[in-house]
Amino acid sequence: MHNRAFAAVWRTARLVALLLVLIAPDLSPVAAAGSPPRARKGSARPRQKPVKAKVAVPAPIPVYSEGSGRMAAWVAAAHDNGALPYLVIDKQAASLLMFSAKGDFLGQTPVLLGIGVGDDSSPGVGAKSLAEIGPAERTTPAGRFVAKFGRAFGGQRVLWVDYANSVAVHAVITTNKSEHRVERLLSPTVDDNRISFGCINVGTDFYARKLRPLFQRKGGIVYILPDTKPLDDVFPRVRLLPYLGATPGE
Repeated sequence: MHNRAFAAVWRTARLVALLLVLIAPDLSPVAAAGSPPRARKGSARPRQKPVKAKVAVPAPIPVYSEGSGRMAAWVAAAHDNGALPYLVIDKQAASLLMFSAKGDFLGQTPVLLGIGVGDDSSPGVGAKSLAEIGPAERTTPAGRFVAKFGRAFGGQRVLWVDYANSVAVHAVITTNKSEHRVERLLSPTVDDNRISFGCINVGTDFYARKLRPLFQRKGGIVYILPDTKPLDDVFPRVRLLPYLGATPGE
């Protein structure tokens, strides 16, 4: 009798276990013990993308002359640019330095300048055709200029520095192959960087990628250092630099 009762209980237990397996497979003794459920066939774990290490790009370092170092330090200390980006063009070094509105240095590039040595524009030069402008009149004037983008002859957009005297910053012109303007920009000397009618030519890549995006919306300030005049005569307030707590070339 006991054997029959035990057999009946055993059959009942087996039936209950079978039902549990059929109804709730995850409640099997293995799953209940805390083992992770098996993945379904055909399912794949998502692959994690390898994390690329970020390479730090070194900040550009400006190369200052005595004049450009004093000018850059004074503009930053006096906030003479207001809330606008600015350029410092060193004619003697044939170099352009570019800064953000906050005074952060953004880049430096060689430039081509007017073939005439001098710091003033000839009277009425802006009203003359190019053929009427003599070599001595083809100067890049020195001073502080509020520059804005606008249309030039032929519909080209340029950064006008001195609109009345037709002085602008633009990408290097290559229409006259005999002038070798690109080669002049790339040469290690500044002796051959005088070729334009007074405009400031910069490399096409620097102009398109850096200068134009920074200045095309609101314009900016352009400081052109002199050829022959003392810096303090063209920019008298630079004399105040020692009292502003700034060091030239910072």
